[in-house]
Amino acid sequence: MDRGLFLSRPSTDHGALLSSPFSAASLTAFRRRRFLPHDSSLRIQNQLHSISSLVLGASSTVICEASMYNRQTVETVDLDWDNLGFGLLPTDYMYMMKCSQNGMFSKGELLRYGPLELSPSSGVLHYGQGLFEGLKAYRKEDGSVLLFRPQENAQRMRIGADRMCMPSPTIEQFVDAIKLTVLANKRWVPPTGKGSLYIRPLLFGSGSVLGVSPAPEYTFLVFVSPVGNYFKEGLAPINLIVENEYHRACPGGTGGVKTIGNYASVLRALKKAKENGYSDVLYLDCIHKKYLEEVSSCNIFVVKNKVISTPEVKGTILPGITRKSIIDVARGQGYQVEERPVSVEELLDADEVFCTSTGVVVAPVRSITYLDRRVEYGNEGLGVVSQQLYSSLTRLQMGLSEDKMGWTMQLD
Repeated sequence: MDRGLFLSRPSTDHGALLSSPFSAASLTAFRRRRFLPHDSSLRIQNQLHSISSLVLGASSTVICEASMYNRQTVETVDLDWDNLGFGLLPTDYMYMMKCSQNGMFSKGELLRYGPLELSPSSGVLHYGQGLFEGLKAYRKEDGSVLLFRPQENAQRMRIGADRMCMPSPTIEQFVDAIKLTVLANKRWVPPTGKGSLYIRPLLFGSGSVLGVSPAPEYTFLVFVSPVGNYFKEGLAPINLIVENEYHRACPGGTGGVKTIGNYASVLRALKKAKENGYSDVLYLDCIHKKYLEEVSSCNIFVVKNKVISTPEVKGTILPGITRKSIIDVARGQGYQVEERPVSVEELLDADEVFCTSTGVVVAPVRSITYLDRRVEYGNEGLGVVSQQLYSSLTRLQMGLSEDKMGWTMQLD
C-alpha cells in the first residue's frame, strides 16, 4: 500500500485551510475511508490534477471525475434526521474566490468551514454592498445527489450584482462552485425525504472603502447546511399578519434583487409578529397600501375558484425561483395562473392561500390577520391546490418523479 495516499477524515478545526489546488482531490480521497491500492497511485495523481483544474475554474465536466470516489463507501453524518430544523449546522467545507477591480474572478478554492478574515473598512460592512442566494441539494433513493435549477440562481445573482454595482461570477463559475461545495460536503446531505442540503452563495464587497463608493475587491463564498422545515409548524399551515406600518420595498429600490439589506429591514416587524404568535409577516405595497407584495422571505399565492393569482414581479418583489417553478407546474396541471396586482380584499376572500420559497417550498396558510380582522381558511388551511403543487414539486426535486422540465442536475 502507498500510505502516502491515505487522507484522514476532516478535523473538527473549522479554521484550518485545505491547501489549494489539491483540496477537492483530498476530499474525494479521504471519503474512501481506507488505504488505496498501490496500482491506483498513478490514476489518483491524474485525478488530483483533473480535479484541481476545476478548483482553478476549468470546465464543470470535471465534477463527473470527482464523483468517481463518491460512489465508493460514503460516510453519512450521524444526525437526528427526523428532527432536523431550519438552522445552521456547520459542515466541513466552504468555497471561496475573489475578484479585483478588473471584474475577473481569480482561482476558487475549497476551505475548511470557519471564520473569515475581513477588514473593518470592508464595503459590505459600511454600505451593505452584498447579495446572497439560496438553493438546495437533495439525495435520491440511490444515494446520488440532485441540484434544483442552479443556473436560475446564478442568473439572478448576476442581475442583482448589476443593480448593486458589483461584478459577478459567470453562470458556469457559479454552478461549478455549487457542485464542488456540495460534493465536498456530501456526507451532510440528508437521506431522501428527511430534508435537504441548503446551499448559501454570497457575494459581497470585501475591499476597503471609506467614502461612498463601490468596493475595490469582492468575495464570492459558498457554504452549506443540512436543513429540515423552514417553519416550526413543518408542513402544517402557518398564520400570517398583514403589516400596515412598515414596508419591505419601494419602486426604484432594491426589492427585486436578493440584496442583504432587504432582509434587515423586515426583522423588526417579524420579531413583533412572532412574539404575538404569528409565523411571518405579509407586506403591502408602499403607495396604495392595499396590494400584496410578499412575505418576509416568501412569495404569496391566492386561490379563488381554482384560479391561482400571485403579485406580478415589477421591481419591488423578488422573482423567486420556487415561485417561477410553481407557476410552471400549476399551468402544466391545467390551472389558470394570473400574475397581476392582488388586493388585500381578494386575499381575505380567497378559498386558499399559500407561500413559496426555497426554504419552505410550499407553505399553506391557515389564517390571515389584517387590522382587526382574522380570516381562517377551510380545512385548517390545508388546501387541495397547495398540497398538490407541493407534492408535484418536491417529488421532482428528490428524483421521485420524471423531470420533464429539465430542472434537476445530478452530481453523481
